[in-house]
Amino acid sequence: MEFIKKLESVKNKYDKIYEQLSDPEIVSNQEKLISLSRERSELEEIVTYYNKYQKLTKDLEGNREIIETSGDKDLVEMAEMELEELEEKIEELEQKIKFLLIPKDPNDDKDVIMEIRAGTGGEEAGLFAGDLLRMYSRYAEVRGWKQEMIDLSETGVGGIKEAVFSLIGKSVYGDLKFESGVHRVQRVPQTEASGRVHTSAASVVVMPEVEDVEVEINQNDLRIDVYRSGGAGGQNVNKVETAIRITHIPTGLVVQCQDERSQLKNRHKAMKVLKTRLYDMKSQEQNSEIAAQRKSMVKSGDRSDKIRTYNYPQNRVTDHRIGLTLYNLSNIMEGDLDELVEKLKIAETTAKLNSD
Repeated sequence: MEFIKKLESVKNKYDKIYEQLSDPEIVSNQEKLISLSRERSELEEIVTYYNKYQKLTKDLEGNREIIETSGDKDLVEMAEMELEELEEKIEELEQKIKFLLIPKDPNDDKDVIMEIRAGTGGEEAGLFAGDLLRMYSRYAEVRGWKQEMIDLSETGVGGIKEAVFSLIGKSVYGDLKFESGVHRVQRVPQTEASGRVHTSAASVVVMPEVEDVEVEINQNDLRIDVYRSGGAGGQNVNKVETAIRITHIPTGLVVQCQDERSQLKNRHKAMKVLKTRLYDMKSQEQNSEIAAQRKSMVKSGDRSDKIRTYNYPQNRVTDHRIGLTLYNLSNIMEGDLDELVEKLKIAETTAKLNSD
């Protein structure tokens, strides 16, 4: 059985690392010691589950033997009851182990740059984009992540045209990577006198932040403009040119940042966004090539896909990729995304398991 072979291979690797860690030569090599300790730590959970799995299968075989050979009716009845329970536990454990055996997305632990843009629907689309920004900000608060605004373009009625911000914390990309796509809202706008439900949309992009070594940018390919930050008037208007706009000439990508009062800080943030977008563009190209060979149930390379609908009259949220409908829209808009995130993760894992 392929599954058992994989587990035995992991167990052998774990045991070998355990032996190596007591080797004086490795103990004296700090770099090697840290690397092996990290590797052992990554394998530990699988090995623990494998040991449990072996014990349960042994118990299962013992119960089957009692059922087949024992003449004691009470003992057989007890063994049959235990058998059903053991089979359930083994099946549950198998799913957990299979999940752990799936290679982890190397980006899952990274921080992210998120972009939210109002789509079709005029003012209502801008208001909905603002609601999405608030939803993700609330979720970030609950998760203990740090949020930094990079660029914010507001509408005159309390909505937003565009927001670019970073989220920093544990497993940010792993939890939010399924949010990329078109989010659609169905509700009665505040400006609608006749009470008709309107449909509008906003797009969300989630990109893993990149290290400097991952993206090289030729400074000659950049055009950098400085300008005065906009604001609501009074003290918020910056009289000094601190806002930065960077154009990457080969791709035509334009990023800007006016959140900080320091030109240097704005430049640093804008460069971070540019590198992330360039890396994301390259990843998207690679993903579309992979997607042509192997389609994933959850992750689509096409960000024009409508991924989710928020229906206010019915207090309903539907994720179209996995056919999930939840009737707790009000909680979700307050940042309660745990169930959605978990279901999307499970769907991706199931899709990967089924494609193996």
